[in-house]
Amino acid sequence: MKFPGQRKIKHYFPVNADNRFDRESVAFGHVNTYVTGIDQNMVDITAQVDDAVLEEFGLLKGVSQLLADDAAAERLYTYLLKHELIEEEFAGGTIGNTLHNYSVLADDSSIQFGVMSENIIIGTSAYRYLCNTSSKVDLTHLQPVSGAIGRAFALITPDGERTFGISPGMMNELSARYIPSDVVAGGSALLLCAYTLANPDLPIYDATVKAAQVAKENHVPVVMTMGSRQMVAARREEFTAFLDEYVNVAAMNEEEAEALTGLGDPLMASEAILDLVDMVLLTAGPAGLYLSGYSDRDLLRQSNNPIRSGSIGDFNRYEFSRPMLRAQCEDAVKVFAQIDPYMGGPERISNTNGAGDGALAAVVHDIAANDFHRKVLPTSGKHVNQYLTYSSFAQVCKYANRVSYQVLAQSSPRLSRGLPEREDSLEEAYWDR
Repeated sequence: MKFPGQRKIKHYFPVNADNRFDRESVAFGHVNTYVTGIDQNMVDITAQVDDAVLEEFGLLKGVSQLLADDAAAERLYTYLLKHELIEEEFAGGTIGNTLHNYSVLADDSSIQFGVMSENIIIGTSAYRYLCNTSSKVDLTHLQPVSGAIGRAFALITPDGERTFGISPGMMNELSARYIPSDVVAGGSALLLCAYTLANPDLPIYDATVKAAQVAKENHVPVVMTMGSRQMVAARREEFTAFLDEYVNVAAMNEEEAEALTGLGDPLMASEAILDLVDMVLLTAGPAGLYLSGYSDRDLLRQSNNPIRSGSIGDFNRYEFSRPMLRAQCEDAVKVFAQIDPYMGGPERISNTNGAGDGALAAVVHDIAANDFHRKVLPTSGKHVNQYLTYSSFAQVCKYANRVSYQVLAQSSPRLSRGLPEREDSLEEAYWDR
């Protein structure tokens, strides 16, 4: 499944005699679908250094810390460039990664909100950010700023220890004026990250709240990632209230889920979070990933896979059901699915950054594909009921798992190309009837 995008209708939208295309829908390329997102635009910089460099720049070894100021960040960056110590320099940011990967997977457009240096010099961080972002990601709505975007330094010493130095730069200066309401309202989904809600005094906080309000008013699904365990624990009440008020899909790892709910078991944590949102994507490292949400009791589909039990008995019994918004269910039932790492995971993992963002991009793609298909073929049997995704819980799990594997197998959190076409399962064929 690679729609949205220009695709051969017959192959991607199989039909039978009882479900023909609308005449006016055949030229479906005119349907404009996209997703939007807000991010703290930053570049991830990895460099090999010795302990003397850490001492020179006043960095505590093995910990994550804010650099003293923008001038300190510029001195460090200049030093690393001069001595040719930089190994990798990639565009980063969880929403930026997700939007890029979505556009690569879907071969379709996404729109990113954030800031960007107005004067860009070849070879600098801002230049690297643009170079590492898919041309399908629309950056025309970025707010120009006079300083640098964010930079995250990962300094690796000979003993293998990683020391992180973070320089926010101007990444938090995004004004609510640069969030066009009509653009957000026209999207298939809005992507947010808890990092932009960490400090109510920063301009990007107001921009995030505005976007969430517009999306909610226009029934655009709001997708939110949860940042870090420490931040979630520090602002647990605020994030819980925001999830309950605005968010439809929450994405996190098992540590962030525990910080949010106090529950260490991924299934139990997912169940608790479903009291706040409509769907939960929870990545759990070697345990794979969990996807949970709601479906109407009359629309439940039993799984053909082995039925499994954990802290919730027979939790995957209805994983062939399609996710729905809880408000659109007459009798909402919580549904759970889980999948182990694809092929056991890559033989060699050089960097775990972005694996969760990759999985989320797959989920967002399936949500957007459903919106696209509904606009193209509103009379399709796939849309007799109001579903959140095009595919079932189980199928979305497979897709997210495969994308996560692809990210883990490379050194960058951003995909350079899409995935091989996936085969339709018998379960998926049911929905195309």
